[in-house]
Amino acid sequence: MPELPEVEVVRRGLAEHVSGKVITAVRVLHPRAVRRHEAGPADLTAQLLDATITGTGRRGKYLWLTLGDERALVVHLGMSGQMLLGPPTRGAEAAPAPNENHLRIAALLDDGTTLSFVDQRTFGGWMLADLVTVDGTTVPTPVAHIARDPLDPEFDRDTVVTALRHKHSEIKRQLLNQAVVSGIGNIYADEALWRAKVNGARMASGLPRRKLGELLDAAAEVMTDALGQGGTSFDSLYVNVNGESGYFDRSLDAYGREGEPCRRCGAIMRREKFMNRSSFYCPRCQPRPRA
Repeated sequence: MPELPEVEVVRRGLAEHVSGKVITAVRVLHPRAVRRHEAGPADLTAQLLDATITGTGRRGKYLWLTLGDERALVVHLGMSGQMLLGPPTRGAEAAPAPNENHLRIAALLDDGTTLSFVDQRTFGGWMLADLVTVDGTTVPTPVAHIARDPLDPEFDRDTVVTALRHKHSEIKRQLLNQAVVSGIGNIYADEALWRAKVNGARMASGLPRRKLGELLDAAAEVMTDALGQGGTSFDSLYVNVNGESGYFDRSLDAYGREGEPCRRCGAIMRREKFMNRSSFYCPRCQPRPRA
């Protein structure tokens, strides 16, 4: 599923094109796309009508549009969700996306822009939520429990290092724990671990503070690099608001490189099962811990 760089690419595109616009029409084409909005599709449609989009927000992998009434439209991209912008082609009633078979929600803005939510696997969706202030930052209520991510200006590296030192479980598991540090998924966890020369099976509590700091720095660096290339797109599901794919997959050093030589030492990269996923690492640069 999309990780921080991919979600941030979408947020930036939305911020450029929809901030200050008014929603003039909304259609929900699939009920699962609004299942998190407990009041149902009719309520979501009614509440979004004539709402002004005042800005955008993101924490970790979570994305939202702020509205002018102290609420937010929280967007869950799920496994395959896309927020696409384009001109309307059927008037105010419809806002078709490039692939109408997977169009779940369509909105029309007052400048004629179409905002379409396309989701092939239907794991994502929209919901309205109140805004709350947590640690001096305003976020939607469903996001309040999510930790800051390494690209957040208020990210406290030392505090996260201390938290990790108290976690007696695999360091990769903790990198994926959104309550400890957000935004890092399977791809960027493997990339950060490779850059920091740490095996993901190492116990977080057994790593020195210095090495944990290096690992968090590596996570920030690799996600910044990915952001500069539009994120990682392995297929057509991961695109920005214009439908364009990122190309950081060409620069990956660990993820997906099983059987290929390590770019640093030349050893053959390995893959192991981890939490119903796969972990990719170099056996020489990132030796597994002893039993």
